[in-house]
Amino acid sequence: MGNKELVLQAADELFGKKDPSAVDRWVAADYRQHSSLAADGPQALRDLVAGLPDGFRYEGARVIADGDLVALHGTYYGFGPDPLVAFDLFRVDADGKLAEHWDALTPVVAKTASGRSQTDGQGEPRELDRTEANRALVVEFAERVLKGADYSVLTDFISTETYLQHNPEAADGLDGFGAAAATWGEQGKNLVYKQVHKVVAEGDLVLLQSEGEFGVPVAYWDLFRVADGKIVEHWDVIAPVPAELPHTNGLF
Repeated sequence: MGNKELVLQAADELFGKKDPSAVDRWVAADYRQHSSLAADGPQALRDLVAGLPDGFRYEGARVIADGDLVALHGTYYGFGPDPLVAFDLFRVDADGKLAEHWDALTPVVAKTASGRSQTDGQGEPRELDRTEANRALVVEFAERVLKGADYSVLTDFISTETYLQHNPEAADGLDGFGAAAATWGEQGKNLVYKQVHKVVAEGDLVLLQSEGEFGVPVAYWDLFRVADGKIVEHWDVIAPVPAELPHTNGLF
C-alpha cells in the first residue's frame, strides 16, 4: 500500500467511520501534532475522534502525495456550526504509520468573487512526469513574488490567458488578483510571506505551506495547478496563527 492509499484508508476509518480504535492501527506512538484542534500524541487524536458528533463528515476534493508527505484538500461538516474548508498534511513514517500532522481550516463561503467554490476543479494530479519542473517553478515563484514581492515578474509565472481563482475574494485572472490585493491593502491586510515551510508536489499540483502576515500572523496554504510552465489555477486557506496551541510543537 502506497502512502496515498494508506492515508486515505486511515482518514476514512478515523473521520469517516469515526472509529477511535483506528488510532491503534494507523498512528505512531510518537505522533506529533501541529493542529490547533488537538493536543500531542495518539490519545489526544483518539479523544478527538471519539468526540465527533453524529452529523460529522468529510468531503474530499483532492489528494497530493510526495514521498513521506500526503496532503488532503476537502471540506469538514460538523466541526462547528459552519462547514470548514481544510488542508491536512500527514507525514508517514518508515513503518507505515501516521507520524505527524499539520492543518489549516477556514469557513466555506457561499458566494465567491469568481463563482467557483473553494474546492471545486480538477481533482487528480496529472502529468506526473512534470512534478519536479512544476515544483521548481512554484518554489521560484514563492521566492521572487510571494516572499520577494517582485510583482514585475508575475507574468513569468502566472498565465495571462487562464488563471482560475478559488480564493473567495479574488476574481479570475491577474486583474482579479490585483483588485483583491488592492482591497486587502486598503483594509490593512497586505500579503506578507516570510517563510515557506513545506512544498508538496505531485504532477501538475504543488502545495505550499507558508508563514507570514495578513493583517495578523497567519499560515498560508496555497495550492497551485501548473500547465505548460505557468500557474493556471489557485486554491488557498489563510488561517490566523492562534495565540496558544494545545501542544508545544508550533503550527509549522
